[in-house]
Amino acid sequence: MKIIVTGSLGNIGKPLTTKLVAAGHDVTVISSNADRKTAIENLGAKAAVGSVSDAAFLLETLKGADAIFAMTPPNLGGANVIANTENAGKSFAKAIEEAQVKRVVMLSSIGAHLPNGTGPITGLHKIEEIYKELNTSVTFLRAGFFFTNFYNDVPLIQGAGIIGSNYPSEITIPFVHPVDIAQAVAEELQQTPAGKNIRYIISDVRTPGEAAKILGDAIAKPELPWVEFTDEQALGGMAQAGIPEEIAKLYAEMGTGLRSGKIIEHFLSSNASVDGKIKLEDFAKEFATKF
Repeated sequence: MKIIVTGSLGNIGKPLTTKLVAAGHDVTVISSNADRKTAIENLGAKAAVGSVSDAAFLLETLKGADAIFAMTPPNLGGANVIANTENAGKSFAKAIEEAQVKRVVMLSSIGAHLPNGTGPITGLHKIEEIYKELNTSVTFLRAGFFFTNFYNDVPLIQGAGIIGSNYPSEITIPFVHPVDIAQAVAEELQQTPAGKNIRYIISDVRTPGEAAKILGDAIAKPELPWVEFTDEQALGGMAQAGIPEEIAKLYAEMGTGLRSGKIIEHFLSSNASVDGKIKLEDFAKEFATKF
């Protein structure tokens, strides 16, 4: 198959490209960074350098493709994030339709069933709605919260000896490791179910309190506490960390969505399986090596 991979050689793109090339597929990786060209080619794939927001570039790249892994960059543009994310989805959809790509696997998220109140996930909901109109096979791969997001908490752990956010320690959160996402994407790209389908990809289901304990043990801080911040404290902390106000507000809104339980309600009610192999204890070992 001729397969297009977006997301460059990130935490998902690199293991995904490696898997697809090993399986004998003709793989093209889209990257906005020309410096990645050599690294992409070293994996046995072709490089297409350009922006996923550029419909003409996408159409040229997608011509003759059998399948695409469609992933929009997080925090697209830094401002007008939701609108930029939606517009990128429109560009993808236009190119997919005109190139007549028969199989699409879209990276979505838990909470994408909701039209609002979910922070950056709102943009993924909008893209799901756009892709529902495509005359092709689409799987919405709704991922849990990335384990790797815990790396953003390293300064807080080192500076204040705590970890936390604007939701409590006892709520349930479905987590996922990017390598498990790559495995699920590879599986989905190589089959063509009819119509539109939802698949959850989750590695582990744990609480923030458990995460604090397990990560703390791994970095020799066994008393590391999970601290629930107010929304105002969360916004203030992100401002101090230099995060743009719009993005900070979106992440705070996502936190309130987690706190209310509405972001994970569809996952829980669907009785979806936990397919990922990498558990929180496994990730904690990785975390400790980079702490």
